[in-house]
Amino acid sequence: MEKKCFKCGVVKDIGSFYKHKQMKDGHLNKCIDCAKTDVRQHRRENESVREYDRRRYRENPARREASAANTKKYNAENPERYRARYLLTNAVRDKRVTKEPCEVCGVTKYIHGHHDDYSKPLEVRWLCAKHHHRYHAKERYEAP
Repeated sequence: MEKKCFKCGVVKDIGSFYKHKQMKDGHLNKCIDCAKTDVRQHRRENESVREYDRRRYRENPARREASAANTKKYNAENPERYRARYLLTNAVRDKRVTKEPCEVCGVTKYIHGHHDDYSKPLEVRWLCAKHHHRYHAKERYEAP
């Protein structure tokens, strides 16, 4: 069985739609991909939702432990990226590298060093947290 998504207009297999018992055919009229895109956009645009997520993380030790486990796993799977991050962190700590303002907006708080090439750990683009996250979100959506 197939269904047309009202959002993107693409006809997809019924398995590409979330179940929704109040719909006539038992599935939401928006495909899973469009539903996820809408949820991501809503979370990005609403500070109250992000504050709720931050509070939920702080108050739940199991979430913090899961986050730490995910970080440990990511670092083990991406040793070059991990190495570049800790070398940059140490260089900033030792004052061999100085954090600069965000190259997009010029703010000086919550600055991240973005590596375009992990084999050059001290060559970074300085971005505030907001623009760094946006950079990677854009990169994710433009990837084939």
